[in-house]
Amino acid sequence: MLLIFQLALFALILVSFLLVIGVPVVFATPEGWGQNKSTVFSGVGIWFLLVFAVGILNSFVV
Repeated sequence: MLLIFQLALFALILVSFLLVIGVPVVFATPEGWGQNKSTVFSGVGIWFLLVFAVGILNSFVV
């Protein structure tokens, strides 16, 4: 169970880093928001899923 928790936490950190870099780049490019809106929303959805997964898995690890 600890390995699953660590992998989920690593995925959360990775997705967070990608969103911190990617979202400002999308807003900075011309026509970026219109073309990449679904990608940003998918990333945010995955981020929320990972936040809840890490929270649930944390209750099993501790």
